[in-house]
Amino acid sequence: MNSKENSNDENFMLRAIQLAKLGGSSVFPNPLVGAVIVYNNQIIGEGYHELFGEDHAEINAINSVENKELIPLSTIYVTLEPCAHFGKTPPCANRLVLEKFKRVVVACKDPFSKVAGKGFETIQNAGIDLTIGVCENEAIDLNKRFFTFHQKKRPYVILKWAESIDGFIDFERSDESSQINWISSPSTQVLTHKWRTEEAAILVGWKTIQNDNPSLTARAFTGNNPLRIVLDPNNRLEEHFTVFTDDEPVYILTKEIELSKGNKQWVKINDYSVKSILDFLYSINVLSVIIEGGSTTHQLFINDNLWDEARIIVGNKQFKEGTKAAQLKNSLLVNEMEISTDKIKEFVCLN
Repeated sequence: MNSKENSNDENFMLRAIQLAKLGGSSVFPNPLVGAVIVYNNQIIGEGYHELFGEDHAEINAINSVENKELIPLSTIYVTLEPCAHFGKTPPCANRLVLEKFKRVVVACKDPFSKVAGKGFETIQNAGIDLTIGVCENEAIDLNKRFFTFHQKKRPYVILKWAESIDGFIDFERSDESSQINWISSPSTQVLTHKWRTEEAAILVGWKTIQNDNPSLTARAFTGNNPLRIVLDPNNRLEEHFTVFTDDEPVYILTKEIELSKGNKQWVKINDYSVKSILDFLYSINVLSVIIEGGSTTHQLFINDNLWDEARIIVGNKQFKEGTKAAQLKNSLLVNEMEISTDKIKEFVCLN
């Protein structure tokens, strides 16, 4: 075993984590995974999971190696336990055994029940030197959406809103006209669209659709549009709003009807609890959801302690009256930054 190579385990794993991030939301509902192959302390192969249904990180890394004769003399670093089941692709753990790697280094165990330790068992039974836990915390944070989905049986929930200096998300409306009242700056609006590309779904309440008539797409940033979810328990929304008239799919969660019409799907949620809403999203493999409004919807998730992150944008406007922003509970401020005229505060839920 090359001791110099062992001393650099963390550096090589951090490179694998860096690669894994490139997969973005294109791999959902699979996890983000990166792999690095090292011979004689030099990287000879790299890969990451690029698209759901296609080759995993380990296979892409193996395919990138020019001199395949070096593979049995090499170490492969993988950010998540290699899969041990047949899904869209064959088991990666079996491929590592077939390639006769000298050593396998893995950051963390896969929480998915069809893998969860079975990949490690396959590798160890083949007599390959296996190291587990290098950069484990970083790897778990990389896939916090995936871990939440499989361990808590629900999507990873992000709350996001913009509020005025005095804590309002909207001015007092005298009618039902659809008009977005921008609080954040154009620069911050681009960032929020980037956030949308990073999540599997976006969710708002019916009042947000009625007041703002948003498209809920990531049109200001290059990337995948999230699946749109609208809470409309009493089926109040008419079909002239943008989310119903464009070509992007949308789910409308109601207490009244089950209906499919083109890109629109009405789904009946009987008790309409936050848990039932999240259970439905889990059932359709939504790994993560960003909730963008309104304050009543935000407060429902906060009160039930069913959220993971909150991103609050504080603009430089003052409303004095209007719709108050939701109030976080059981939270910890973990980051603050400024963009243009806005302050962005990031919180995590202490559950």
